[in-house]
Formats: sequence, structure tokens, C-alpha cells
Amino acid sequence: MTAQRQVLRDYLTTISGSAGRLVFSLAYFVILANSLSIADFGLFATASAAAVMVGRILALGFTATLYRIATVKPRLLGTYAAGFLLLALASLPLIALVSAVLYLIFFAGDMPVLPFALVVASEAIAWRLTETVIVVNNGLNRFGRAATILIVSIAIRALAAFLFTFRESHDLLSWTVFYLTANGAALVFALAFYCPRNRLRFRSALYWRRLPDALYVAGAEVLFYLQMELDKLLVLALGNPTLAGIYAIIMRLVDLTAIPIRSFSMLLVQRMMRAPEMLNRWKLRLGIEGAIFAVSTLALATLAVILLFYPTLLGGNVAEATPLVILALAVPGLRNLTEYQADLLFARGQTLLRAINLAALAFAKAALLSLVLTSFETARDIVLSLNPVFAALYLLSMVLTYRALAMPAKRV
Repeated sequence: MTAQRQVLRDYLTTISGSAGRLVFSLAYFVILANSLSIADFGLFATASAAAVMVGRILALGFTATLYRIATVKPRLLGTYAAGFLLLALASLPLIALVSAVLYLIFFAGDMPVLPFALVVASEAIAWRLTETVIVVNNGLNRFGRAATILIVSIAIRALAAFLFTFRESHDLLSWTVFYLTANGAALVFALAFYCPRNRLRFRSALYWRRLPDALYVAGAEVLFYLQMELDKLLVLALGNPTLAGIYAIIMRLVDLTAIPIRSFSMLLVQRMMRAPEMLNRWKLRLGIEGAIFAVSTLALATLAVILLFYPTLLGGNVAEATPLVILALAVPGLRNLTEYQADLLFARGQTLLRAINLAALAFAKAALLSLVLTSFETARDIVLSLNPVFAALYLLSMVLTYRALAMPAKRV
């Protein structure tokens, strides 16, 4: 009973951070989506998605190693933090190279290079470092501190968006300057008040031993965010910035349903690191997946009904996309389940298999979405087609994940 009360207390603390994040994320989204033009919002959202993916390269995946060490061997945190900083510096040229390639492929014809570079600096470096501080605090069971960093960081973004509305010119370049400033301020806050105070010790032998696993994680994380965000890149590449903006608005509303689910997944991952066999029973597996799908679907359905009666509730620009929200009803649950299944393999240390599975999902998603985007022209048909696309991706993920779970786990 004591252990169950502790788990419940941890979840409530974590979900409080998610609730705060949900409120400020919604405020930030509404202000920004109605300040920029739909085309500029589409370009920003797509560039941000690309930068989030690139950010997984920072420190060559050693953020995951820090999380494992904070969870299982916290006394070694200072030693591994030193390795993280060293690898973070070493990864910067690779981040620049990958960003340049993505810009040339997807953005060169629609977006100037400077705003794109500022978005990459904001997401891939400033925000990723802030996320690392949050992850380490979660690993140390300091859920209240992690929640505080998250809430304050999103609040700073919302404040930046609010201040941006007072500018005479609401152009994309000006916003990306505000965005970089906001993410930089969030990083300073996290480092100043909530970064664990451990003495740094360099032990290169430990880093080399952990590096293969970290690289598997980095590759898997890049592939994970590639298959999660690939749709935005393809809509921009095969469509236009305005269609990308409408699509980004819909998917942002879908993303909001995942916030409480991720809090649950994070706690489950920590428990599985200590007890990898806890999901051996199929009844428990299916029960968890059913609950995730039900909560996600109910959340989007509730939002869609509210917007049906009050279409301008989230502003004029968002109102253009609100009639399409109900058409993506199954997408949040299927998307959140695919993300949850990837977390299970990370928890069990099956990082190479996770990378292989995510590569298969990214390839399948690219093929299916390309087929949809070349077969349909209207946003309505494209959004409606997302339901079978994500259903197919979920079924593929389920087969790959549960085959992997039948194998022995790798303990930290």
C-alpha cells in the first residue's frame, strides 16, 4: 500500500506539471496561431518539427544515458554529466550538417535561411538542454522540480508570444528572434535553480562503454521523431505553406491530447527499468492500451464538440481548421499508442531493436502519407485519410513491439 501511494503521489505531481503545460501550451498556441499568417505558422511549425528531430542528435544520445543513470545509479550522475557536456560539444557540427540538408530539401523554396537557423538553435540546442535538466530531475524522482521547469518554460514561451502581438510587423523572422530569446531564458532558469549540483568527473572509459547504447538511442530518437513529424514535412513538400499551416493547427490540437499520456508513460518506463517483467501479462498490456486510446479519443472528441458550437473560440485563424478536427478522431489514440510502445522498448534497454522498429515505421509512414497527399487535394480528404494511415502504423508497431517484448530485457 505504501508503494502504491507513492506511485499515485508521483503521478499526481507529474500530472500537475502536465496540466500546467496544457494550459500554457494552449495559450501559446492560440496567441501564436492568430498572430502569424496561416502560411507563416505552417512554416514555423514545420521548421520546429524538423528542429526537434535534429535535437535528438545533441550529445549523440547521451541524454538517455543520463536518464538511466539518474534513475538507477544516481551517485554516478556527475561523472556521466561530464560525458554529456563533452559529447554535446562534439555533436554540434553534425547538428549543423543535418539541419543544412533538411533546409535544402524541404525549406529552401519557402523559408529564408535565418529564421530556420534560429528555430534550430531554439529547439535543437536551447530547448533540448532544458529538456535534459527535466529528464534528469524525473530520473531522480524530483517530479515537482521537473514539473516546475516545464510549466515555467512553456509560460515563458506564451509570454513571448503575447509580447509579439504588440509588434507592428508580425513577420516570421521577428517571431523566431522572440522564440530563441524565450527558449534561452527557460534554459537559464532551469540551470540556475534546478540543475543537480554534482561535481563533474571525466572518466572516458565509462563513456566509451555506454556510447554504443547512446548512439542506438540517438538513432532511434531521430527515427521516432521522423515518423512522428514526417507528415508536416511531407505536407509542406507536396503541398504548400497554407495547407501546411492548416495541417499544423489540427496536429497541434491532436498533440495536446498526448500531454497526460506522456506523464503516465514516463512513470511506467521508470518502473520497467527496475522491473522489466512487469508487463508480461497480456491482460495488463491490453488494459493499458485500451485506456490510452479511450482517454486520447475522448479528449479530442470533447475539443471537437466545443469548437463545433464555438468555432472562433481559439481565434480566427484556428477557426479555418476547426471543422476538420472531428475528422481526425482516431488519430490521437493511435498516435499516442505508437509512442507508448516505443517507450516500452527503451525501458527494457532494447535500444537497437527500437531503432530498427522506428526505421520501419518511418518508412511505412512516408509511403502511406505520400500516397494520401498525391491522391487527395482538399484538406478535408487528407485529414480523413489520416485515420487508416495511423491505424496501419499502430498495427505494425504492435507486431514489432510485442515480438521484441518476448525477448530478454537488457538491464542497466
